[in-house]
Amino acid sequence: MSRFWNKRVHDLHPYVPGEQPKVADLIKLNTNESPYGPSPKVLEAIRSAASDDLRLYPDPTATELRHAIAERFNVSTENVFVGNGSDEVLAHAFRALFHDDAPLLFSDITYGFYPVYCELFGQPFQQFPLNERFEIDIEDYKGPCGGIVIANPNANTGLTLSLDQIAHLARQHADRTVLIDEAYVDFGADSAIELTKKHDNLLIVQTLSKSYALAGLRVGFAIGSPELIEGLNRVKDSFNSYPLSRPAQAGAIAAIKDKEWLDKITARVIQTRETLIPALRQLGFDVLPSRSNFILVHHPEHQAGELAKALRERSIIVRHLSTPRIQNWLRITIGTDEACKRLIDTLQSILSGKS
Repeated sequence: MSRFWNKRVHDLHPYVPGEQPKVADLIKLNTNESPYGPSPKVLEAIRSAASDDLRLYPDPTATELRHAIAERFNVSTENVFVGNGSDEVLAHAFRALFHDDAPLLFSDITYGFYPVYCELFGQPFQQFPLNERFEIDIEDYKGPCGGIVIANPNANTGLTLSLDQIAHLARQHADRTVLIDEAYVDFGADSAIELTKKHDNLLIVQTLSKSYALAGLRVGFAIGSPELIEGLNRVKDSFNSYPLSRPAQAGAIAAIKDKEWLDKITARVIQTRETLIPALRQLGFDVLPSRSNFILVHHPEHQAGELAKALRERSIIVRHLSTPRIQNWLRITIGTDEACKRLIDTLQSILSGKS
């Protein structure tokens, strides 16, 4: 502990990001990045933005980007907020839209930043255990709360709530913000964006990091009622009024407009996922059904940590998480067909005891 830290910093348990090793010939299946590159139109837009105009501040309200998002999702520009990746958007939402007179509600297995933000911002919270099938039971979320946050598809499981269940939560807590974190929604789940037109307490957060193959650009956005968006803007403008650079805005606009590329690369990921799951089950793994670009797997005869170590020794890295209930599970990002075939071949060798 440093004498310069305040108590809140001392008591924090920061989020631990996935490893980003510099290893040659590495198959990296640990951080849910896209195995395919972004749209060529994105790269062209970023190159065009790298001009003498970089001496000028970017548009603080990202008007053109917000318009592109609004047009894409059939909402108004005043319903859109943008930030540096969905993590920043989430942080602003935790600061602006959840009440500390009651606990924020979320599940015990979910995105690891949620409890970190609660600690950072002094937000009380309550976590509900997923059921034995690792599903969220919305009946747990009936009591008084300072708000609700749900990743859908859920982080680390890939399972989803239905739109009817989300609408039920929004109706049940009409005076509190219900935030749906849709970081992985483009890999086969249904977005709840349309529900924001009926429920002014519903905020949907998405990112360009996963399905758009732009983890390195750092752009996320939220869609909700003007009242919710104004709350986010009040926090943003009290923290960093120029969150997105000129190249980031230009690249994000091109990405949002190129839905054909988005559909193409997400379809490839989905197809690979649906091939990988039965291959892993043939090797004896339990695999949760997933609507994400990752799967959560468990082998009843082998410790997850030992499997992760054995894979790493063979230049394949997957995510071994520390969350108590899934400590003996591995989260595997869906890579290319070639990467996933090498994963299967390597696991087959490990499980058979071959070198």
